Amino acid sequence: MPLVPPYIEALRPYVPGRSIEEVQRAYGLSRISKLASNENPLGPSPLAVEAMTRSMSGLNYYPNSGLDLRRVLAEKYETKVENVIAGSGSEGIISNIIRTFLGDEDEVLTTEAAFIGFQVLAKSRGVAYRTVPYRAWHYDLTTLAGAITERTKIVYLANPNNPTGTIFSKHEFDAFYRHVPERVLIILDEAYFEYAKDTPRYPDSMYYRYDNVITLRTFSKVYGLAGVRIGYGFAHERLIENLLKVKLPFEPSTLAQAAGIAALADKEFLHKSLELNAGGMRFLTTALGETGLTVVPSEANFLMVVLPDADRATLLTNELLKQGVIIRPLASFGLPNCVRISTGTAEDNQRCVEAIRKLEVSSLSNS
Repeated sequence: MPLVPPYIEALRPYVPGRSIEEVQRAYGLSRISKLASNENPLGPSPLAVEAMTRSMSGLNYYPNSGLDLRRVLAEKYETKVENVIAGSGSEGIISNIIRTFLGDEDEVLTTEAAFIGFQVLAKSRGVAYRTVPYRAWHYDLTTLAGAITERTKIVYLANPNNPTGTIFSKHEFDAFYRHVPERVLIILDEAYFEYAKDTPRYPDSMYYRYDNVITLRTFSKVYGLAGVRIGYGFAHERLIENLLKVKLPFEPSTLAQAAGIAALADKEFLHKSLELNAGGMRFLTTALGETGLTVVPSEANFLMVVLPDADRATLLTNELLKQGVIIRPLASFGLPNCVRISTGTAEDNQRCVEAIRKLEVSSLSNS
């Protein structure tokens, strides 16, 4: 028996987007626009920062495992605290789901090129990992439903999806759910929920309180708390009860919990963040389309650009880096010919478009 299981030896670790400091050192630049990791360009919620500052005097005490945040979320969403879990980002909760519910003979089912964080976590368990192709860059829920087998334990759906930014509709999800056995756990990853929630056809999973559905959300995106690592989930109390057996005893941290509670109350910051993103999405969608690039319509805070091949995706990424604009190549997701561009400030968005216009567009597009 090997010391390291073969499925771990073969696993490619999650590689985050390049940092501002790394690019500054590599290219000798002082001005960087980071549009790679779907972060909030306004920074963190001011109320969250204030709350973290106040809570620092109690850092000598262990945290209460997110109980305060769970109570606030239960009240906000009119459910019981037993239906809520908090963790180190939604990925922390995904990790606990993988450990809690997957047996050796089970399998995971999702779309091809799913969120890379989920791919790594699911494959680290060493069970079968199966996918179906996208349909016009959307989840093909009909094909997914037909692919469920007796071994399928978890179906992972991200809505909006990362990295494509697309959503599936209420009608599509309702039709899909009718074909899902009760023994199959559906993960509805709604990390970008706030950006899509006002879209009429968007199926807010809080209206689908089925016993085998778990909703995941995060404070990393619209609330600007990616560096704090705080996320949460909703599910049937039996699912939450078992997840609580597996999660780290004192997760999330005192600072993270304080930040999350305060961010929920920061309505002004939420409004500003959504308004900035809406403007940025309109500008980037139009401007990038005018350059001749193929842009996938998105309901999140990023756009996916489809290049003719992997070489041109790499060329675009590297040429923008030289001009101080960081975007995300998607080869690790399974889409080597695609890149993802997050919205930034108006200045960042303009810099990105101007940098692309300086390139030989015909070398990047199909036109």
